[in-house]
Amino acid sequence: MAALNRDILLRKPFNDFRNYPYGFARSGDFSIRESDALLHYGCLISAMLAGELVAESDEDISLLAVARGEQAATTAVEKAWVKYQSRINRPKVGSMYGRSKIADEDYYSSSTEDDDLVLED
Repeated sequence: MAALNRDILLRKPFNDFRNYPYGFARSGDFSIRESDALLHYGCLISAMLAGELVAESDEDISLLAVARGEQAATTAVEKAWVKYQSRINRPKVGSMYGRSKIADEDYYSSSTEDDDLVLED
């Protein structure tokens, strides 16, 4: 039964509409080969990570180990998944304009009493 589920997951295209609303191929982040690998294997890897499918073959065990960060990526599919994870988990930009509130508070909280600068007329 696990093989049947694996085959179904491999036929189902993987989409991440939250992070890539126009698809992986049109995002500019992935090559054609990488986007094809994500579309083909993404549902399988997601199901294994969620515990919905047990990894039985050597390929699946290797994919799961790479997805968990336990092993370095060697195949094109594993490299595409690692690249995908690094893209969706990158730090978000706080603001494109100006400084953040924390930076402003640090700037204004420094005391001027400790400054060695003396102004004379």
